[in-house]
Amino acid sequence: MHMQRISIAALALIIVVGTASSAAAHHSFAAFNITAEKTITGTVKSFEWTNPHTWVFIDVPNDKGGVDTWGVEGMSPNYLARRGWSKTTFSPGEKVTVVVRPMKDGSHGGMFVRATLASGRELTFAAEAADR
Repeated sequence: MHMQRISIAALALIIVVGTASSAAAHHSFAAFNITAEKTITGTVKSFEWTNPHTWVFIDVPNDKGGVDTWGVEGMSPNYLARRGWSKTTFSPGEKVTVVVRPMKDGSHGGMFVRATLASGRELTFAAEAADR
């Protein structure tokens, strides 16, 4: 009976440790250069109000006369909704300036830091700047 309790306790510990490490891996910032910021200005292509993270795609003019589409990852809809955001916070065709933590590999993407819409409305993860 004592060995059975030890086995059950060991199994429970393995499950807890395994679950914790997979949760930590999901929230890794390894792909982003978290010590740098890059400002991009362009036109909202789309805004995905989806779990587990929101995404805004922005067409940014490049030096070759074309555009590069940047994918900017945000927090979850639940987190953002509690701070005044909605699925219409970014509208396709809207001009926007966004500050991101850029991708380490130099690809066109990053982690959202803050944004300014053409209307002057400022957005952060903490709350709308006007509400502070």
